[in-house]
Amino acid sequence: MDLLRQILLVIHILGFSALIGGLLVQAGRPERVVNSAMRDGVGTAFVAGIALVGVLQADDVEVDNTKVAVKGLIGLVLLILIMANARKERIPNGLWAGLLLLSIANVCVAVFWSSVHA
Repeated sequence: MDLLRQILLVIHILGFSALIGGLLVQAGRPERVVNSAMRDGVGTAFVAGIALVGVLQADDVEVDNTKVAVKGLIGLVLLILIMANARKERIPNGLWAGLLLLSIANVCVAVFWSSVHA
């Protein structure tokens, strides 16, 4: 199960990398859109995150449910906002900035809210 956990963690990180990369590639553009990297990245990160928590709990690893809830809520908000705007020709700059901030916040929760780094 440890190998499965590591694979899911890599997939989760790659999903967030695609999401943030899809956002950052548009930083200098006047008009921004929900691109495929954002859409696929947020979906991959969300599903892999849920699967990762399931594998950890199946292995009787103690999971910080509050952290999982915070990350899950941020991820769900990102998923809903991205999917709701996926077919629009463009998104407002404020929404783009909000998506970027939420994505970075989710990464910060993962890194800073961890006993591994203490």
